[in-house]
Formats: sequence, structure tokens, C-alpha cells
Amino acid sequence: MIYVLAALVPPLGLLLNGQPFAAIFNVVLIVFCLLFGLVFHVLLLVPSAHALISVHMKREQRMHREVVDAIRRHGPPPGYPR
Repeated sequence: MIYVLAALVPPLGLLLNGQPFAAIFNVVLIVFCLLFGLVFHVLLLVPSAHALISVHMKREQRMHREVVDAIRRHGPPPGYPR
């Protein structure tokens, strides 16, 4: 659901994902891309792409942190070389 929100309303999707500085940067990016997007139409997709990539990277970082915390708490998996 956060991916749909990030694609349709990029700053709001970033804010709800816990990335306020990325949301501010995305607003600046939207203004820039609206100005130059009148000539180069592909620039209109840049803010949504930035939001989708940022949301994906943040979610991957959270999953990685959960795995590292589980390994610290319970030890390495069986058969893991030390």
C-alpha cells in the first residue's frame, strides 16, 4: 500500500514511511521537474521514481536490521561457519 501512495503522492508516501528529509527533497524535485517537464516529459516521472526507490531501500534496511538483531539475540543459524 505504501508503494501505491509513494507512486501517486510521493511526498506523502515518504512522510508516512518515516523519511521527512526525503519528502522535502521530493517536493523540491517536483517543482523542478514540473518546470522542466514541460519540455522533457520524462522528467515528470522522476519524483515518483525517487519515492519508490527510497521506500524500497528503507524497507530493505528495516528487514536487514531485523535479521541482524535476531542473529545477535539467538546466535548464528546452524551450520554457519564461525
